[in-house]
Amino acid sequence: MSRSSPTAERAFVLGFDGVPWRLIDQWSEEGELPNFARMREEGAAGTLESTQPATTPLAWPSIATGVWPDKHGVYGFQNLSSDYTHEMYTSHDIKQPTLWEQVTPAHVGNVPMTYPAQEIDGTMVTGMMTPSTDKEYTHPPDLKDEIEARIPDYDISLDYPDYADRLDEFEVAVDEMLETRRDLMRLQMDHASDDWRLFFFVFTAPDRFQHLIWDMDRLLAHYKELDAVLGEVMEYTDEHDADLYVVSDHGFGPIEELVYVNTILEQNGYLFEQEDEGTRGALASLGISRERITDALNRVGISEEKIVSTLPRSLVDTVAEQIPGDHALYDVDYDRTVAFVHGAGCLYVNDTERFGKGVVDPNQIPALKTELTDLLESVTDEDGERMLSVFDGDELFPTDDEAPDLIVIGNGVYEARNALTDSVTGDTGTYDASHRKEGIVLCRGPSIDAGAELRGARVVDIAPTLLHGIGEPVPKNADGRVLFDAFDEDAIPASTKVERTGVSKEDRDGDVDDDFDDVEDRLKGLGYME
Repeated sequence: MSRSSPTAERAFVLGFDGVPWRLIDQWSEEGELPNFARMREEGAAGTLESTQPATTPLAWPSIATGVWPDKHGVYGFQNLSSDYTHEMYTSHDIKQPTLWEQVTPAHVGNVPMTYPAQEIDGTMVTGMMTPSTDKEYTHPPDLKDEIEARIPDYDISLDYPDYADRLDEFEVAVDEMLETRRDLMRLQMDHASDDWRLFFFVFTAPDRFQHLIWDMDRLLAHYKELDAVLGEVMEYTDEHDADLYVVSDHGFGPIEELVYVNTILEQNGYLFEQEDEGTRGALASLGISRERITDALNRVGISEEKIVSTLPRSLVDTVAEQIPGDHALYDVDYDRTVAFVHGAGCLYVNDTERFGKGVVDPNQIPALKTELTDLLESVTDEDGERMLSVFDGDELFPTDDEAPDLIVIGNGVYEARNALTDSVTGDTGTYDASHRKEGIVLCRGPSIDAGAELRGARVVDIAPTLLHGIGEPVPKNADGRVLFDAFDEDAIPASTKVERTGVSKEDRDGDVDDDFDDVEDRLKGLGYME
């Protein structure tokens, strides 16, 4: 590897969504993943602590900005409004400048939460949360035409429910998706040529694979493909004297049972479902449900997606409230409900200041949070082990008054969900595994110390470390720290004081009115949404 300069002027972030440290540690030690082993021998490596909760929409923006969710503004896949409606978070919602807004020219590929594409000095191909390739998902816009010509099979994601009972086919489909992503990365490398300072590319395939398949032999085969991708990127960064940061947004582990938190709240008198009366009751008595209505519309060529994209969202929400069926939180009677969970473990007290139908005086929130924490952490399995852990939103997200009041996550093999069901617990169905807090970070390059061990690294530490490593200032409000243990003692970053700078985020005008129903279906297929 070239050591022609005492520091790097370029950096490459290679993301592997959902990869846990223990598998990389084991298989690199056993010689199964030679390129990951080289990263550890020739660079710095260790665990990477994720956000709380450890989910994609929170963690990737934290990696890209160096701040926790209360500063970057994204708490899940959907944003909850004061009238209990929800819409998808997009790149417009990220309040903190990302790395590609601070370091240019930049090339950004398949990073979650980047849709719609930004106009940057470089190229961008948006990732997870992009509705489809029919949308303008690239910058510059004509890059879309080049992708269609060079990678005709390129798609945003898989239709996961279709593969629930066809895991062999699913494995092939994931491999094909990984290969098309690799082709996209090569295309962007061609565009970058020698004119780049930042490359940020994410492979989401391991996360998708592991949700449905947690089998060590099959996982190892997939990880060997990731290792080959890593080898290609290592060669590329060597050619360009760039520092390489290999990261995952969170780890992964097996799950055995689902725990329905909203059901616990309902059984204990904190949440109430709407009574089947009035229009809703009449429809229910006639056997009319969302599923039957959408099936009938589909038969005459009218899709639910067409309705959502054509009618005002407020009207769609109003109609959904009247039709019995699975509408996330539409079945909740907010005039009586004290607290509810929305998204990935975000618990909200239904207070009168935040919500239009709030019933709780804001002064009662602290006592109520203590009460709810005690309740949820008292839920145990047959061995007396706690199934849930609860975290105070004020402590996790101190700078944002609109943050969730509590965060509720499953312990160990238990996965917290927010559906309203007849039972507190349920079978995992097609899901084999889910997220854990402990991801990976491996660094290698001109600035990086060989064989160094990184301890206590967090997702918010990546951006400050990368910026300092290539001689750029770190935002004053960054929550992360520079990981000085990663740098070679003779490299400039190791002995240079961290330069700080103010931050300014360019506002992106207008709401994103795209139809996200396909996105919602994909997220439901992965268990991210009910």
